[in-house]
Amino acid sequence: MSKSRILRTAGIATALALATTLAGAQNWPSRPISLIVPFPPGGSSDVLARSLTDKLSQTLGQPVLVESRPGAGATVGADFVAKAKPDGYTLLMGAVHHTIATSVYRKLPYDFEKSFEPVTTIALVPNVLVVNAKSSATDVKALVAQAKAAPGRLSYGSNGNGTVQHLIGTQFASQTGVELLHVPYKGSAPLTTDLLGGQVDMSFDTITPVIQHIRAGKLRPLAVTTAKRSSALPDVPTLAESGLKDFDQGTWFGVLAPKGTPRDIVVRLNAEMVKIIQSPDFRKRMEEIGAEPVGNTPEQMAAQIRGDTAKYAQLVKDAKVSVD
Repeated sequence: MSKSRILRTAGIATALALATTLAGAQNWPSRPISLIVPFPPGGSSDVLARSLTDKLSQTLGQPVLVESRPGAGATVGADFVAKAKPDGYTLLMGAVHHTIATSVYRKLPYDFEKSFEPVTTIALVPNVLVVNAKSSATDVKALVAQAKAAPGRLSYGSNGNGTVQHLIGTQFASQTGVELLHVPYKGSAPLTTDLLGGQVDMSFDTITPVIQHIRAGKLRPLAVTTAKRSSALPDVPTLAESGLKDFDQGTWFGVLAPKGTPRDIVVRLNAEMVKIIQSPDFRKRMEEIGAEPVGNTPEQMAAQIRGDTAKYAQLVKDAKVSVD
């Protein structure tokens, strides 16, 4: 076969593939969509995913199903979506944890900045330092004094090695000059259970999985980790107010699609999701769980990912955090 004929055949094949993709995009969605949550049920990501998909299923006219694929600091679920067909039927509930994993895991099978198409950030959920209500620590100063009196004895739980809770714990220990024992969990649900049972002394988890226990008087919040106080816990000071200068860490969650997903599908997903995120019902639900709704553009989310990837690369380096 001549070179010109080979090129012509290849061009025809490419055109047919593009036409098929465009036709699929125009008919999308024609079947159920999966939103992969890379954490176990019960945490902030799961609650946010279900709050969003309940409405999204109605607006798209097809079921949007939440599927949990936890493991390895949220990288198992991310890898699954990165390798999925880019047709708009498999989406990822991404989080700030993924920008940290880029530096923590040396051999990730995907590139978080290059393997996905950002759709929109759903919400920012402040993290909060909490202890069991039976703890004698009533504020950060008292907790730090306890930790200094017994180096390495007080423990804090996280959603896994390399997650934002883990890094918040290392930064807290560094700035206060204490030694804490890190206990990684597979998600917020088992962590909260052990915190309530006294098996772990404290956590820096997001507000969502602990707020009901705070309101019930079973857990005591000592400080939020963001620069501003949380509207859900207005009487709880920030760590910066408690003496930890410039402390500002929170957890964002958002939706991404595999790289190569048709632009018009990404645009429609963004439009439908932002409409839901900005609705009064959704905002009310976010207030209940201590989340702050966002709803930005794909470009703004991409910029957020780039910024956080660089920011946490430095924190990971300073804390000497490594998983593999």
